[in-house]
Amino acid sequence: MRLLSPPVGLPVLSESDLVRQVARRLTDAITRGDLPPGAKVAEAAVARELGISRAPVREAARLLESQGLLCAHPRRGFFVRELSPADIDDLYDLRLCIERHAAVEAARRLDAPARAALRACLDDLYAAAQRDDAARTVEADYRFHRKICEIAGNGRLLRLFDGLATELKVVIGLIGRLYDDPHAIARTHEPVLAALEAGHAERIVAHVDHHLGVARREVGRLVRALSPGPEAP
Repeated sequence: MRLLSPPVGLPVLSESDLVRQVARRLTDAITRGDLPPGAKVAEAAVARELGISRAPVREAARLLESQGLLCAHPRRGFFVRELSPADIDDLYDLRLCIERHAAVEAARRLDAPARAALRACLDDLYAAAQRDDAARTVEADYRFHRKICEIAGNGRLLRLFDGLATELKVVIGLIGRLYDDPHAIARTHEPVLAALEAGHAERIVAHVDHHLGVARREVGRLVRALSPGPEAP
């Protein structure tokens, strides 16, 4: 386990809703890789770095635990959840079910404002790559996929996708480790948008399958590489 002892670049907070702000800062640190899987979230260190008391840090940790991002160990504190290859498979199985359907439905509703909104998400991805901003890349990548679900027009489907938000952002952060060129992440979304614009259902599903399938395979490989091996007897 790695301890959170040195500062990781968390900005000082000054506004009122501290718990959600702390949760957001910790989520960003996790998706950037500053807090890797298995790292301990030391309440005192985080509170000191953010310039606040420990109470909102503890509440934020509990919130992230409820979202599946942290796990608590009695008398030891909170740790960043370590995703297993099985977790990745389960997540991508569900993503495929949701996003295949969402993409086909979104294509049917893809008017000019919707098309512009998706292009804006991709522009944000390219802008984040230009700045080499890992946290912004994760957010822009997530927003592109969420926007497809939003355009699809099914509120229940969108809520289901939103329920995966925290885990998705962690996985998207892992994807960022697979590319030397951050612009490549943005470019992988271009065929998906092109397929939506073309409007052919079979082609849309094929591109969604390829886009998510590559990520599933490579993230699974990375998680297996990062997983500790069996302990020696």
